[in-house]
Amino acid sequence: MDVSQYLEIFIDETKEHLQNLNTSILELEQDPGNMDTVNEIFRAAHSLKGMAGTMGYKRMQTLTHDMENVFSEVRNGSIKVNAEVIDVLFQILDALDEYLNNIQSSADEGTNDNENLIKALNAFLDGKNDVREVSASAVVTDTNKKTADDRDKWKDMQFNESQIHVLQEATAKNMNVIGLTVYVQESCILKAARAFLVYKTLEDMGEIIISNPSAQDIEDEKFDFDFSIIMVSEAGADKAIAAAKSVSEIEEVVGGLVDIKAYETDEKTNDIQVKEASYVQENNTNAAVKTETAKTPENKKKPVVNRTVRVDIEKLDDLMNLVSELIIAKNSLVSATTAKANSSDNGAVNEQIEYLESVTTNLHESVMKVRMVPIETVVNKFPRMIRDLQKKLGKRMELYMSGEDTELDRTVVDEIGDPLMHLLRNSADHGIEEDENLRIQRGKPVVGSIHLDAYQDGNNVVIEVRDDGNGIDVEKVKEKAIERGTITEEQAAVMTDKEIINLLFLPSFSTAKTISDVSGRGVGLDVVRSKIESLSGEVEVKSTLGVGSVWTIRLPLTLAIIQSLMVVIGGEKYAIPLGMIQTLESIAPSDVKFVQQKEVIHLRGSVIPIVRLSEVLGCTSTKNADEEMIAVIVKKGDKMAGLIIDELIGQQEIVIKSLGKYINKSKIISGATILGDGEVALIVDPNALI
Repeated sequence: MDVSQYLEIFIDETKEHLQNLNTSILELEQDPGNMDTVNEIFRAAHSLKGMAGTMGYKRMQTLTHDMENVFSEVRNGSIKVNAEVIDVLFQILDALDEYLNNIQSSADEGTNDNENLIKALNAFLDGKNDVREVSASAVVTDTNKKTADDRDKWKDMQFNESQIHVLQEATAKNMNVIGLTVYVQESCILKAARAFLVYKTLEDMGEIIISNPSAQDIEDEKFDFDFSIIMVSEAGADKAIAAAKSVSEIEEVVGGLVDIKAYETDEKTNDIQVKEASYVQENNTNAAVKTETAKTPENKKKPVVNRTVRVDIEKLDDLMNLVSELIIAKNSLVSATTAKANSSDNGAVNEQIEYLESVTTNLHESVMKVRMVPIETVVNKFPRMIRDLQKKLGKRMELYMSGEDTELDRTVVDEIGDPLMHLLRNSADHGIEEDENLRIQRGKPVVGSIHLDAYQDGNNVVIEVRDDGNGIDVEKVKEKAIERGTITEEQAAVMTDKEIINLLFLPSFSTAKTISDVSGRGVGLDVVRSKIESLSGEVEVKSTLGVGSVWTIRLPLTLAIIQSLMVVIGGEKYAIPLGMIQTLESIAPSDVKFVQQKEVIHLRGSVIPIVRLSEVLGCTSTKNADEEMIAVIVKKGDKMAGLIIDELIGQQEIVIKSLGKYINKSKIISGATILGDGEVALIVDPNALI
């Protein structure tokens, strides 16, 4: 069977199971006796084993099978969860993650057998207590002594009235009612898949009426190594037994003809088994893939899972492009009707424009809701990371998260994982003090706190990473910058604390005394800033020495459609994102002053540098030198600037179009948009200008 068509589903579901395991094992470490958590881990490992086996990934299958065996014993009370078990489990998750990364890149799991982990798991199994081993052997002995009648479990099955009615009708049509008990080999890894193949083989001969356990329980592997079924067929019992035995890894099949008159109705039995048996029959289109993957929705805790659906991001992008074209069409209609401002039917046209605008706005909002995903998918991996850093750095710390359900555009969520990881590692390594006595002297708890908070603020999402650690030592940063030649002593003397702290965002800058696998290589904060700014966001830091630091990331909700201010510079139209604009000011040439050979203006108590966009963009301004200037005051964090333009057109909703990979030299242009008349206008990026 060609399983390549299921590869994407396998990757998505494996990611979900691994994240579920990460969370559950962290919970188990805090509460080793919680059987709900143990059962959740067992189910996730079981599902991963089945999925990997179906896809042909034997190494992943073997590792998860042994993990499942250990948790089977944990459930039975034979193995106690301790720190050693937890450490091995986390190593297994890392190994499974490595397999998954290999599969994502090459569709092959790689050659690492992880024998050390398999040996560790087997050691846990070998070390279980003697009582369990004795009772297990007693069960085996007892099984071997069973008589033939004991093996015919199908004879003990009870029917309700509707089932008896069905069987009586079959008998009236001269069909045989056959009872079978099928025993799967105990060495079988995928017993549910084998049971499914038995079902499929028997359904070619007749109709399965009832099974015990139910078809759903068999599908979920909630059975030992045997199951019983009642079926109707034109063939005899011998042929049905032979057909079931033909499936590999089936140890034994016992059965015979059912005398329907010998059965009494059990009023307590409802007809759920009939429905489930019918479900198996109706869904016999393919083999083990359906059997194994069908059970994953049940394993999730959230009951709303069946109301969600996976959508390829490319399909969402296509939908967004359609919305974009609709907005362009609306802008075209606006342009076409502007010339008819004085015509008699202008009111009706304007009414239609307003209606179109309402429709496009609602459609845009609907599409954005489809694209939005909670940042939970990114931040769920961080508790495990902090746990590992705690052990590696020898510091006691806790991670507290809030706002995991805050939603962001999918394209943004996919990109913010690395920046957040760097900020958290920075807080763990540089922030939290190593000396616990120092924390006590400062009146802090011995265990350090790192907080990751997310919330929506207008059209932006704010993510804060804060810690109650040492804070940033500005003097140390200044000394390091002078030592590296980043700044001179003269420059350092006039720099504010905030400007010095911002040096941390420079490439290759690090204050760590030693290079480790956690920090010290100067790769981190520069990655954070470049990545966040590429998403049209901003990052800033506030820190107090001895108290702690707060790193704030501000991101736009969407990157596709924005409100902008349309302006004219050198005869060309440009767009400036409205979200960064504070005010519009009229500036007289005499108001422009010079500070350190740069033009500034004094505006309501603030000294603001000005940027003549005509000079930056390399075009000739249409304004005379003695004319009043229009300044668009923009803000990035605490910094402000006045962008000097020639003319003001007005506010407009625009669609951001990429300039493509060939035009990526100019950082001050973030993209382009198509205007109503078909003209292309470039979008100015105030972030880069500031």
